[in-house]
Amino acid sequence: MNRFERAVVSSMALLITLACAAAAKAQSEPPIRLDVDATQAPQKILHAKLEMPVHPGPLTLYYPEWIPGEHMPDGPITNLAGLEFTANGQKIRWRRDLVDMFAFHLDIPPNTSTLDIALDFLLSAPLSGYTAGASATAYLDVINWNQVLLYPDNPPPADLLFEPSVRLPDGWQFASALVGAKLKGDTVSFAPVAMNTLVDSPLMAGKYFRKIDLTPGQSPDVEIDMTADSPNALDMPSDMEKHFRRLIAEAQTEFGPAHYNDYHFLLGLSDSIAHFGVEHRQSSDDRDSERSLTDEAERIDFAGLLPHEYVHSWNGKFRRPIGLATENYQQPMKDDLLWVYEGLTQYLGEVLTARSGLRSGDLAQELVAQLAAQADVRAGREWRPLQDTADGEPAFGDSIQEWINWRRGTDYYEEGELLWLDVDGTLRRLSNDKESVDTFARKFFAGPSGDAPMETYTFDDIVACLNSLAPYDWTSFLRERLDETPPPTADEAVENSGWKLVYSDQKNRMDINSDWLTRWLTYTYSIGFLVSDDGYLGDVIHGGPAYKAGLGPGMRITSIDGKPFSDENLRDAIRNAQSSAEPIDIAATNGRDAQDYSVDYHGGLRFPHIERDNSRPDYLSEILAPHAK
Repeated sequence: MNRFERAVVSSMALLITLACAAAAKAQSEPPIRLDVDATQAPQKILHAKLEMPVHPGPLTLYYPEWIPGEHMPDGPITNLAGLEFTANGQKIRWRRDLVDMFAFHLDIPPNTSTLDIALDFLLSAPLSGYTAGASATAYLDVINWNQVLLYPDNPPPADLLFEPSVRLPDGWQFASALVGAKLKGDTVSFAPVAMNTLVDSPLMAGKYFRKIDLTPGQSPDVEIDMTADSPNALDMPSDMEKHFRRLIAEAQTEFGPAHYNDYHFLLGLSDSIAHFGVEHRQSSDDRDSERSLTDEAERIDFAGLLPHEYVHSWNGKFRRPIGLATENYQQPMKDDLLWVYEGLTQYLGEVLTARSGLRSGDLAQELVAQLAAQADVRAGREWRPLQDTADGEPAFGDSIQEWINWRRGTDYYEEGELLWLDVDGTLRRLSNDKESVDTFARKFFAGPSGDAPMETYTFDDIVACLNSLAPYDWTSFLRERLDETPPPTADEAVENSGWKLVYSDQKNRMDINSDWLTRWLTYTYSIGFLVSDDGYLGDVIHGGPAYKAGLGPGMRITSIDGKPFSDENLRDAIRNAQSSAEPIDIAATNGRDAQDYSVDYHGGLRFPHIERDNSRPDYLSEILAPHAK
């Protein structure tokens, strides 16, 4: 060993010693006490108090900015209010950092060992967003701990202990993946826990509450904990409950050992909270409309939410892209592998939705057709690579509906799903149907059962695992689909699965369902726009017939061929134009007055479906069929 090598080894040893010393010091410090008062959650406000061990001198505290699963710096700091620091009964002045708006500077006085912090979190938020979105009504609340805490920059969250408690409104029940729960009166307290586990373990509480054990007598336990704005909303039909039980069996068949001690689906059902799903290692924060379990159209729309978030326990939580495995909540995340983190999860989630019976095989096929057709009219694929929809997520994740086809949005979900369908078909073809995304999942996400340490992955790890199953130029295969503009058509994924995309004048049943729920009318595959049932143009396909006529998002159609706007009159106009050389006359307001637009479209009604291609093996039916015994 030369002098340079000895110096490197000595430096590494010093770093390891310092890291161990820091960890030991962190463990010797008492945990930060965090008490949350949620009794005014129906009034849209939380109160929190923290008791933090400190030492005299300058101190910087941070409000979490980059929240795992949200993929952008959207920590809800604008909802932070009432911030006050005191020590030994004396108020301490603070100042926000002039560059980092999530950082607060203060000086801790001499002879001070504990800093008391009081803050409020305002719950009166819009019906969109994640932990910044609406989360409380008169009957329920979902608490994400990143909403109500500050933390120092050392030690890192994995070594920083919190001791949390929550005071609930009278009579409310609760659920969380946190351990050691003790209920005293209306306050529930938990065992001390590392900050990264705390932030990864939201708490749901409500007046109307129901628990369904999906794995009775088995270990690890999986349950659905539900709360809603009415008791009737919790009446999950027995067949749906059976499908959720099968979901767990199908996931275990797909992945093998679970990487959690137990798992909680935290399901909030309300029309007055933000609707989304956010993944956690041992739970998921799932929110949807009040009638998601009791209305057939809502059930079809809701079916894929819990399977998607459940898959994330393996993909994203146990194994995570290296760029998303940050040490704290201020370090920027790199989203370049979201086409795996979210795209593969979307694919496997929909596959498990079909295999479990939560959505029928016929509807699963209609979904594939819908995805492929949407990609075909996604004009932004001509200039913006799929890879960039992942890379640019921190800046573009909140893109609005208008011009979404040209701008592109979170396409790494839906087009990522098609990409993995393409991978699945290619693996099966190369291996004579011996290998598939199923065998990829079992190999790539294998590991010890229980709450094992997180493992990271890179693009090269994905390629290496694919090559171990079926040797191929997987790097070129993936990079072509991620980087080319436009990439190979989405039809390719359908064709490789043994089917082909076709169009007819009969609406796609998934479009029918989503149009009914959202009050949008999907004519993107024909005349080239998405329009509300009262004529508002939400999106116009760039380069399509309506675009060429001068129509654009934000306009409102008032008449079609001289008749008042309606879905029926629009359909009639498109049908009539198929056998006529005359354009479709549309009047639309764009400001005060209506103007006339001539749409030169004669292709008739076009709605997507898939049909078998008997010249190829039927991989898709095999993919969607139940696998668990």
